[in-house]
This record gives sequence, C-alpha cells and structure tokens, in this order.
Amino acid sequence: MRVRDVMTPQVVTAGCDASVLQVAELMRAREVGSVVLEQDGRPVGFVTDRDLVVGVLAIGGDPAERVGDIASAPVVCGSPGMGVAEAGELMAAHGIRRLPIAEDGRLAGILTLDDLAVRTGDPVLAQRLTSEVTRAALPGFFFHARGG
Repeated sequence: MRVRDVMTPQVVTAGCDASVLQVAELMRAREVGSVVLEQDGRPVGFVTDRDLVVGVLAIGGDPAERVGDIASAPVVCGSPGMGVAEAGELMAAHGIRRLPIAEDGRLAGILTLDDLAVRTGDPVLAQRLTSEVTRAALPGFFFHARGG
C-alpha cells in the first residue's frame, strides 16, 4: 500500500508571516492540530497546537509573534509513492506523528498517525506503526515511568 492511498490530500497551510494567534484561529476553524507553513507551494515549516501552547503561550509569549519564528524547520517530508511501512519508519525515526507529503518539492498532502491506524486496512501493520511512531514521538520518560 502506498502513501497516496491513505494520505489526506487537503492540507491546512499558512504563510510564515502569519501570527501565532492567526494560526491558532485557523486550527480551531479547520479543526486540525497542525499547520504546514508554505512558501510558493513548498513546505518550509511545521507547527502544531502544542508548539503554540507550550512554545509561546505558556511562557508568556506574544500571540502576535510570527509563526515562522517558532515553527519546526526544515520539514521532514515523505512522497506519495513511498510505502506506508516506509513512511511509518520515517515518522518513527524523526519522532513525528504527522508527515507532510511532497511531490516534486510541492505540498501534495499529509499523512498522520490516524491515517496509518484507520486507513491501511491492515490491523497488524496499523498497530505496529502506531506503536513505533507513538513511542518515538513521546518523551522517553513516559515509558520508563510506566514500566514500558
């Protein structure tokens, strides 16, 4: 199974000059937990709701701050033609739960942990990938403190 078969082709995007508040409002309106920052159709940054809360608001940061200043970059991307297992391994290797998908350098979709778990149709593969990506994405102390 290929990424193009299970990815979400519609990606919520914003420009790097958008404010933290504008991106938070966009996330709320579109009911998503992440936004890909793009420039000329190319992914240049990635920001999650957690980035906004923990990286800006919880430390008394300015909601008018440019989101490009707090975004993760460079962006780790997959491709539509890669296998879902390979995409899951890429996500686990980088400790990410959402993988922007690019084709010829341009944003083509996004693959999330939910996509892998729900859309693959292979419960064994979905469970393995979900476990690997979740372990990689969460802090190590989470598993040690619970005996994992």
